[in-house]
Amino acid sequence: MATPDDRRYTEQHEWAQLQEGGVVRVGITDHAQDALGDIVFVQLPEVGADVAPGAPIGEVESTKSVSDVYSPVPGVVTAVNEALHDAPETINADPYGAGWLVEVRVEDAADPTGELLDAAAYQALVDAS
Repeated sequence: MATPDDRRYTEQHEWAQLQEGGVVRVGITDHAQDALGDIVFVQLPEVGADVAPGAPIGEVESTKSVSDVYSPVPGVVTAVNEALHDAPETINADPYGAGWLVEVRVEDAADPTGELLDAAAYQALVDAS
């Protein structure tokens, strides 16, 4: 499983990547999409929604189950990946690229992802499970 070191991770298997202008792009990890199986539906929040760390921001439905997606950072949703409505399987094919879920603008922190797991710590979590 891939665990890119250019982003941070949650124990619930979301990733967060700091973009320019205080925006954090969020998705689910390769491990999560693999565990879910074929993704067939994605429910995402509305642009403008306030989100809090650990709070549900959407759902990913696969042929096996439905899983909540949690926000790794506080802020306001500034974009959702609209392409996933027509092609949710993109998450399976490219979870760290075209399969991103939402972008969140964070106001209060220089690096809001700093308290999340780095790639090595996340990989250790996955390996232990």
